[in-house]
Amino acid sequence: MFTSLQLRNFKAWVDSGKIDLKPVTMLLGTNSSGKSTLIQSLLLLKQTAMSPDRTIHLNLGGDEVNDLFNFGDFDDVLNQYAEAPRSFSLDVALRRREAKSDINNIGLRCVYQKISSGSVALQEVEISTNGQIFRAARREKGAYSIYVDEEPQPRGKGRSYAPERSISFSAEALFMLGEDGDLLEDTSLEIRRELEGISYLGPLRRKPERDYSWNKSRPGDLGSDGKGAIDALLASSLMKGDDRDYILNGVSRWLSRMKLADKIEVRQQGRSNRYELIVHRGEVSCNLRDVGIGVSQILPVLVVSYFAKRGSVVILEEPEIHLHPLAQSTLAELFVEVGKERDLQFIVETHSEHLFRRMQTLIAKNPRNLEDVSMYFIEREDGKAKLRTLEVDEVGRLLNWPDGFFGDAIGETREQARIAIERMKDRKK
Repeated sequence: MFTSLQLRNFKAWVDSGKIDLKPVTMLLGTNSSGKSTLIQSLLLLKQTAMSPDRTIHLNLGGDEVNDLFNFGDFDDVLNQYAEAPRSFSLDVALRRREAKSDINNIGLRCVYQKISSGSVALQEVEISTNGQIFRAARREKGAYSIYVDEEPQPRGKGRSYAPERSISFSAEALFMLGEDGDLLEDTSLEIRRELEGISYLGPLRRKPERDYSWNKSRPGDLGSDGKGAIDALLASSLMKGDDRDYILNGVSRWLSRMKLADKIEVRQQGRSNRYELIVHRGEVSCNLRDVGIGVSQILPVLVVSYFAKRGSVVILEEPEIHLHPLAQSTLAELFVEVGKERDLQFIVETHSEHLFRRMQTLIAKNPRNLEDVSMYFIEREDGKAKLRTLEVDEVGRLLNWPDGFFGDAIGETREQARIAIERMKDRKK
């Protein structure tokens, strides 16, 4: 899981400061404040790590099929207030839950700068594990110097030592480092696995179809719009194995808790290879296409919670979209319970007051949840993104809530009462 994140001169952020990430991390705030940028930084590292070109330093996107996000070019990413040298950096720390004993806590720091050719170059990369630090620093004409810990002189330098995909040192550099190279290679592999394991679901999800074909295989990824969610449900119901119906049953259980449906069923159309999803609620059963949009929009969120690999990271933007208040509230329980059950880390960007309030209640019921939940409020101040840690005590009370974000429920009630009293007085005249 990721344990911290820090952005400097990246889009809306001049310097985010070190942001602690916990098993459940909630990002709240005003529109266009910089919430999504925090998420996008991890997606940028993921699509770079997964690039088919190992020599690439930063994959800003553009491939609609394989990339998660199109960031444009360097100037689109660089913060407008960045001073010379015009560069931005991404720092992440992570802990592998099943890591080898000598690779427990890992740090990655990448600094990027535009070079004379107009392309983006990795100016410096630093990879650390358990206090040992490996650094590659760019010199003239694409040559890199390799440093270990606080050694004043580089172990080696040359163009053949250029890092790969921002997370790996070259084979030549690893060989030159000897036994240290073995540790560095294993550490880079752990970083790659963690990034590749990220499951991301954006705020815009596909509308349901009346029926679906199935190619008799399990999808590799659900896609940012949840397009693979139905295939995952079909595979869960139709493929043989010990985990048959695991995803389907999990989804049905949470649909019931959200009062959206009693269960969901996969039904074959005759003897064809076409299948439909049937939603059962009370005495009524109907095609997914014929129920409220909220069910189809929450399906990918529920599916990814059971489809994602155990111990991995799930990133969600506005999971509450099109849901009624009770269902929004229940999402907080989903993140806490399924997170613990499947050892998942949820990083959630949301505008939902109901989700936030239920998380407060869960903390009040079990103060130990404070250790597993972090909540942040992001806003703009003088054109720059600013982060505030939301401080919650052991009974769920928020100690520093920004004014006006969720409105003023008590104030609204007071104003309604005042108006009612005034009208009663007028009627008596």
